[in-house]
Amino acid sequence: MKFNGSCHCGSVQFEADANIENVNACNCSMCHRKGTLLTFIPATSFDLVKGESNLTNYQFHKKQIHHLFCKTCGVTSFAQGAMPDGTKMIALNVRCLEGFDIDSVPTNKIDGKSF
Repeated sequence: MKFNGSCHCGSVQFEADANIENVNACNCSMCHRKGTLLTFIPATSFDLVKGESNLTNYQFHKKQIHHLFCKTCGVTSFAQGAMPDGTKMIALNVRCLEGFDIDSVPTNKIDGKSF
C-alpha cells in the first residue's frame, strides 16, 4: 500500500510503499523517549519527496542507524540503516503516515535496550 507521510510542519515529506502487518515499539533510549512506532521497509520502497536539506542526522551507541529529524519541528518521521545482511532499509515512524490506523495492527515490543 502506498502511504504519504511527513513531519509535523510538513517541511519533510515522503512516500512509502509498505505492507504494514504490525508495528514495533522499541524500548531503546531513543525510541522510548520519542514514542515512535516503527515498521521497516526496504530503502527502494521509500521516496523522500521534500525536505532533504531540512533533515538533521543523529547517531548514538553503535552508530548504525541514522536517526533523521526535521530541523524546524523536531519530528523524526523515519530513520535509515541496514538490515543484518547489508540491505539498506528505512524505519518508518507510522505515527507520521497519513491515513494509517495504528490500532488496526498488533504492536510488537522490541527489546532495543539490550542491543
